Amino acid sequence: MAEIKRVGVLGCGLMGSGIAQVCAAAGYDTLVREVSDELCQRGIGGIGKQLGKAVEKGKMAAEDRDAIVGRLRGTTKLEDLAECDIIIEAVVEDLTLKNEMWRTLDGVCGPDTIFASNTSSLTIADMAAATKRPERMVGLHFFNPVPVMKLVEVVKTIATDAQVFDTAFEFARSLGKEPIVCKDNSGFVVNLLLVPYMMDAIRCLEQGVASIEDIDKGMRLGTGYPMGPFTLSDFVGLDTLDKIGGIMFEEYKEKRYASPPLLKRMISLGYYGRKSGKGFYDYSGAEPVVMKLV
Repeated sequence: MAEIKRVGVLGCGLMGSGIAQVCAAAGYDTLVREVSDELCQRGIGGIGKQLGKAVEKGKMAAEDRDAIVGRLRGTTKLEDLAECDIIIEAVVEDLTLKNEMWRTLDGVCGPDTIFASNTSSLTIADMAAATKRPERMVGLHFFNPVPVMKLVEVVKTIATDAQVFDTAFEFARSLGKEPIVCKDNSGFVVNLLLVPYMMDAIRCLEQGVASIEDIDKGMRLGTGYPMGPFTLSDFVGLDTLDKIGGIMFEEYKEKRYASPPLLKRMISLGYYGRKSGKGFYDYSGAEPVVMKLV
Protein backbone atom coordinates (compact mmCIF):
# COMPACT_ATOMS: atom_id res chain seq x y z
CA MET A 1 0.00 0.00 0.00
CA ALA A 2 1.83 3.07 -1.26
CA GLU A 3 -0.52 5.44 0.57
CA ILE A 4 0.43 4.23 4.07
CA LYS A 5 3.99 3.69 5.23
CA ARG A 6 4.08 5.16 8.74
CA VAL A 7 1.49 4.30 11.40
CA GLY A 8 0.79 6.13 14.64
CA VAL A 9 -1.04 4.48 17.54
CA LEU A 10 -2.51 6.44 20.44
CA GLY A 11 -2.31 4.32 23.58
CA CYS A 12 -0.20 1.27 24.35
CA GLY A 13 -2.52 -0.61 26.67
CA LEU A 14 -4.17 -3.91 25.86
CA MET A 15 -5.72 -2.80 22.57
CA GLY A 16 -3.13 -0.21 21.56
CA SER A 17 -0.20 -2.58 22.00
CA GLY A 18 -2.01 -5.27 20.01
CA ILE A 19 -2.71 -2.84 17.17
CA ALA A 20 0.89 -1.63 17.21
CA GLN A 21 2.12 -5.23 17.09
CA VAL A 22 0.07 -6.22 14.05
CA CYS A 23 1.03 -3.00 12.23
CA ALA A 24 4.74 -3.58 12.84
CA ALA A 25 4.37 -7.26 11.91
CA ALA A 26 2.81 -6.19 8.60
CA GLY A 27 5.91 -4.13 7.81
CA TYR A 28 4.82 -0.64 8.85
CA ASP A 29 7.04 1.70 10.83
CA THR A 30 4.92 2.18 13.93
CA LEU A 31 5.10 4.98 16.49
CA VAL A 32 3.15 4.51 19.73
CA ARG A 33 2.21 7.46 21.91
CA GLU A 34 1.58 7.09 25.63
CA VAL A 35 1.31 9.64 28.44
CA SER A 36 4.57 8.54 30.11
CA ASP A 37 7.86 6.86 29.19
CA GLU A 38 7.07 4.13 31.71
CA LEU A 39 3.83 3.20 29.96
CA CYS A 40 5.56 3.29 26.57
CA GLN A 41 8.29 0.96 27.75
CA ARG A 42 5.81 -1.34 29.47
CA GLY A 43 3.62 -1.59 26.36
CA ILE A 44 6.42 -2.16 23.86
CA GLY A 45 8.18 -4.47 26.33
CA GLY A 46 4.98 -6.51 26.57
CA ILE A 47 4.92 -6.87 22.79
CA GLY A 48 8.51 -8.13 22.88
CA LYS A 49 7.59 -10.71 25.52
CA GLN A 50 4.64 -11.97 23.49
CA LEU A 51 6.79 -12.31 20.40
CA GLY A 52 9.50 -13.99 22.48
CA LYS A 53 7.02 -16.66 23.54
CA ALA A 54 6.18 -17.26 19.88
CA VAL A 55 9.88 -17.76 19.16
CA GLU A 56 10.23 -20.19 22.08
CA LYS A 57 7.31 -22.24 20.75
CA GLY A 58 8.80 -22.33 17.26
CA LYS A 59 5.97 -20.26 15.78
CA MET A 60 8.24 -17.39 14.77
CA ALA A 61 11.88 -16.98 13.81
CA ALA A 62 14.05 -14.85 16.12
CA GLU A 63 15.02 -12.58 13.22
CA ASP A 64 11.35 -11.92 12.46
CA ARG A 65 10.73 -10.97 16.08
CA ASP A 66 13.70 -8.62 16.02
CA ALA A 67 12.48 -7.03 12.79
CA ILE A 68 9.02 -6.40 14.26
CA VAL A 69 10.41 -4.88 17.45
CA GLY A 70 12.80 -2.81 15.34
CA ARG A 71 9.84 -1.18 13.59
CA LEU A 72 8.31 -0.08 16.92
CA ARG A 73 9.08 3.21 18.66
CA GLY A 74 7.46 5.02 21.56
CA THR A 75 6.89 8.67 22.38
CA THR A 76 5.02 10.85 24.88
CA LYS A 77 4.53 13.73 22.43
CA LEU A 78 1.55 13.93 20.10
CA GLU A 79 3.59 16.22 17.86
CA ASP A 80 5.96 13.33 17.05
CA LEU A 81 3.12 11.68 15.10
CA ALA A 82 3.03 14.55 12.59
CA GLU A 83 4.60 12.49 9.79
CA CYS A 84 2.34 9.45 10.17
CA ASP A 85 0.13 8.48 7.25
CA ILE A 86 -2.57 7.03 9.50
CA ILE A 87 -3.13 7.46 13.24
CA ILE A 88 -5.20 4.89 15.15
CA GLU A 89 -6.60 5.95 18.52
CA ALA A 90 -6.97 3.25 21.20
CA VAL A 91 -7.46 5.04 24.52
CA VAL A 92 -10.27 4.89 27.09
CA GLU A 93 -13.88 5.50 26.00
CA ASP A 94 -13.87 9.18 26.93
CA LEU A 95 -14.99 11.46 24.10
CA THR A 96 -13.52 14.59 25.69
CA LEU A 97 -10.09 12.99 26.04
CA LYS A 98 -10.16 11.58 22.52
CA ASN A 99 -11.19 14.90 20.99
CA GLU A 100 -8.47 16.81 22.84
CA MET A 101 -5.93 14.58 21.10
CA TRP A 102 -7.64 14.83 17.71
CA ARG A 103 -7.67 18.64 17.88
CA THR A 104 -3.95 18.70 18.66
CA LEU A 105 -3.12 16.22 15.89
CA ASP A 106 -5.33 18.08 13.44
CA GLY A 107 -3.07 21.07 13.89
CA VAL A 108 0.26 19.27 13.47
CA CYS A 109 -0.43 16.53 10.89
CA GLY A 110 -0.37 17.05 7.14
CA PRO A 111 -3.67 17.31 5.27
CA ASP A 112 -3.41 13.76 3.92
CA THR A 113 -3.11 11.99 7.29
CA ILE A 114 -6.02 9.64 8.00
CA PHE A 115 -7.48 9.63 11.51
CA ALA A 116 -9.00 6.36 12.77
CA SER A 117 -10.56 5.41 16.09
CA ASN A 118 -10.74 1.98 17.69
CA THR A 119 -13.77 3.04 19.76
CA SER A 120 -16.28 0.28 20.43
CA SER A 121 -19.29 2.42 21.32
CA LEU A 122 -18.80 6.12 20.55
CA THR A 123 -19.69 7.41 17.10
CA ILE A 124 -16.92 8.39 14.71
CA ALA A 125 -18.83 11.53 13.67
CA ASP A 126 -18.57 12.88 17.22
CA MET A 127 -14.79 12.75 16.87
CA ALA A 128 -14.66 13.90 13.25
CA ALA A 129 -16.61 17.02 14.25
CA ALA A 130 -13.73 18.06 16.54
CA THR A 131 -11.36 18.30 13.55
CA LYS A 132 -11.13 20.28 10.33
CA ARG A 133 -10.82 17.03 8.33
CA PRO A 134 -14.05 15.08 8.98
CA GLU A 135 -13.75 13.59 5.51
CA ARG A 136 -10.50 11.88 6.57
CA MET A 137 -11.78 10.15 9.70
CA VAL A 138 -12.93 6.52 9.92
CA GLY A 139 -13.45 3.85 12.50
CA LEU A 140 -11.09 0.87 12.70
CA HIS A 141 -12.52 -1.31 15.46
CA PHE A 142 -10.20 -4.22 16.28
CA PHE A 143 -11.08 -7.07 18.64
CA ASN A 144 -9.24 -8.45 21.67
CA PRO A 145 -6.71 -10.07 21.49
CA VAL A 146 -5.77 -8.07 18.41
CA PRO A 147 -2.96 -10.36 17.12
CA VAL A 148 -5.38 -13.31 17.16
CA MET A 149 -8.82 -11.95 16.26
CA LYS A 150 -9.34 -11.59 12.51
CA LEU A 151 -12.22 -9.11 12.40
CA VAL A 152 -11.91 -5.35 11.95
CA GLU A 153 -15.04 -3.21 11.68
CA VAL A 154 -14.30 -0.37 9.25
CA VAL A 155 -16.70 2.48 9.90
CA LYS A 156 -17.72 5.17 7.44
CA THR A 157 -19.45 8.34 8.59
CA ILE A 158 -21.72 10.47 6.41
CA ALA A 159 -18.70 12.78 5.91
CA THR A 160 -15.97 10.20 5.17
CA ASP A 161 -14.42 10.49 1.72
CA ALA A 162 -14.91 7.29 -0.30
CA GLN A 163 -11.23 7.03 -1.22
CA VAL A 164 -10.20 7.47 2.42
CA PHE A 165 -12.58 4.69 3.43
CA ASP A 166 -11.23 2.38 0.71
CA THR A 167 -7.66 3.09 1.82
CA ALA A 168 -8.52 2.29 5.45
CA PHE A 169 -10.33 -0.88 4.40
CA GLU A 170 -7.33 -2.10 2.38
CA PHE A 171 -5.01 -1.10 5.22
CA ALA A 172 -6.96 -3.37 7.59
CA ARG A 173 -6.70 -6.16 5.02
CA SER A 174 -2.94 -5.60 4.73
CA LEU A 175 -2.66 -6.41 8.45
CA GLY A 176 -3.97 -9.89 7.75
CA LYS A 177 -7.44 -9.00 9.02
CA GLU A 178 -10.91 -9.59 7.58
CA PRO A 179 -12.58 -6.16 7.42
CA ILE A 180 -16.31 -5.56 7.22
CA VAL A 181 -18.15 -2.35 6.27
CA CYS A 182 -20.13 -0.69 9.06
CA LYS A 183 -22.46 2.26 9.40
CA ASP A 184 -21.52 4.90 11.99
CA ASN A 185 -23.99 3.90 14.69
CA SER A 186 -23.05 3.30 18.31
CA GLY A 187 -21.88 -0.33 18.68
CA PHE A 188 -21.43 -0.79 14.91
CA VAL A 189 -22.31 -4.44 14.15
CA VAL A 190 -20.80 -6.70 16.79
CA ASN A 191 -21.49 -4.72 19.98
CA LEU A 192 -24.91 -3.71 18.69
CA LEU A 193 -25.82 -7.41 18.95
CA LEU A 194 -23.40 -8.56 21.65
CA VAL A 195 -24.02 -6.03 24.45
CA PRO A 196 -27.76 -6.74 24.83
CA TYR A 197 -26.98 -10.47 24.70
CA MET A 198 -24.66 -10.15 27.70
CA MET A 199 -27.05 -7.82 29.54
CA ASP A 200 -29.95 -10.23 28.93
CA ALA A 201 -27.90 -13.09 30.36
CA ILE A 202 -27.44 -11.10 33.58
CA ARG A 203 -31.19 -10.42 33.70
CA CYS A 204 -31.86 -14.14 33.24
CA LEU A 205 -29.62 -14.79 36.25
CA GLU A 206 -31.42 -12.12 38.32
CA GLN A 207 -34.80 -13.63 37.42
CA GLY A 208 -33.74 -17.16 38.35
CA VAL A 209 -34.07 -18.55 34.81
CA ALA A 210 -30.90 -20.62 35.28
CA SER A 211 -27.52 -20.56 37.03
CA ILE A 212 -24.31 -18.93 35.81
CA GLU A 213 -22.78 -22.27 34.88
CA ASP A 214 -25.90 -23.55 33.11
CA ILE A 215 -26.43 -20.36 31.10
CA ASP A 216 -22.78 -20.43 30.03
CA LYS A 217 -22.95 -24.14 29.23
CA GLY A 218 -26.22 -23.71 27.35
CA MET A 219 -24.83 -21.05 25.04
CA ARG A 220 -21.58 -22.96 24.45
CA LEU A 221 -23.16 -26.31 23.70
CA GLY A 222 -26.41 -25.07 22.18
CA THR A 223 -25.05 -22.40 19.83
CA GLY A 224 -21.38 -23.34 19.38
CA TYR A 225 -20.12 -20.12 20.99
CA PRO A 226 -16.52 -20.51 22.25
CA MET A 227 -17.52 -19.12 25.66
CA GLY A 228 -20.74 -18.35 27.49
CA PRO A 229 -21.98 -14.80 28.22
CA PHE A 230 -20.69 -14.68 31.81
CA THR A 231 -17.23 -15.93 30.90
CA LEU A 232 -17.20 -13.41 28.06
CA SER A 233 -18.37 -10.57 30.32
CA ASP A 234 -15.56 -11.32 32.78
CA PHE A 235 -13.08 -11.34 29.89
CA VAL A 236 -14.32 -8.00 28.53
CA GLY A 237 -14.46 -6.43 32.00
CA LEU A 238 -17.72 -5.70 33.80
CA ASP A 239 -16.85 -2.02 34.16
CA THR A 240 -16.14 -1.86 30.43
CA LEU A 241 -19.44 -3.60 29.63
CA ASP A 242 -21.28 -1.12 31.85
CA LYS A 243 -19.62 1.87 30.19
CA ILE A 244 -20.23 0.64 26.64
CA GLY A 245 -23.84 -0.22 27.48
CA GLY A 246 -24.36 3.22 28.99
CA ILE A 247 -23.11 4.98 25.88
CA MET A 248 -25.32 2.84 23.67
CA PHE A 249 -28.33 3.40 25.92
CA GLU A 250 -27.86 7.16 25.52
CA GLU A 251 -27.76 6.68 21.75
CA TYR A 252 -30.82 4.44 21.37
CA LYS A 253 -32.80 4.84 24.63
CA GLU A 254 -33.40 1.07 24.45
CA LYS A 255 -33.51 -0.58 27.91
CA ARG A 256 -31.72 -3.75 26.71
CA TYR A 257 -28.49 -1.71 26.60
CA ALA A 258 -28.88 -0.48 30.19
CA SER A 259 -26.97 -2.26 32.95
CA PRO A 260 -29.06 -4.55 35.18
CA PRO A 261 -28.95 -3.83 38.95
CA LEU A 262 -26.74 -6.88 39.62
CA LEU A 263 -24.06 -5.58 37.25
CA LYS A 264 -24.12 -2.19 39.01
CA ARG A 265 -23.74 -3.83 42.45
CA MET A 266 -20.83 -5.97 41.28
CA ILE A 267 -18.99 -2.96 39.89
CA SER A 268 -19.54 -1.06 43.16
CA LEU A 269 -17.79 -3.91 44.97
CA GLY A 270 -14.86 -3.93 42.54
CA TYR A 271 -15.90 -7.15 40.80
CA TYR A 272 -14.64 -6.29 37.31
CA GLY A 273 -13.98 -9.80 36.03
CA ARG A 274 -10.66 -11.40 35.20
CA LYS A 275 -8.63 -8.21 35.63
CA SER A 276 -9.73 -7.80 39.27
CA GLY A 277 -9.79 -11.51 40.11
CA LYS A 278 -13.55 -11.62 40.71
CA GLY A 279 -16.59 -11.25 38.49
CA PHE A 280 -19.16 -13.89 37.70
CA TYR A 281 -16.31 -16.28 38.44
CA ASP A 282 -13.59 -16.20 41.09
CA TYR A 283 -10.14 -16.42 39.46
CA SER A 284 -8.03 -16.69 42.62
CA GLY A 285 -7.44 -20.42 42.29
CA ALA A 286 -6.03 -22.72 39.63
CA GLU A 287 -9.44 -22.87 37.91
CA PRO A 288 -12.28 -20.33 37.82
CA VAL A 289 -15.02 -20.98 40.39
CA VAL A 290 -18.60 -19.72 40.04
CA MET A 291 -19.40 -16.81 42.36
CA LYS A 292 -22.53 -16.95 44.55
CA LEU A 293 -24.30 -13.74 43.52
CA VAL A 294 -28.03 -14.48 43.71
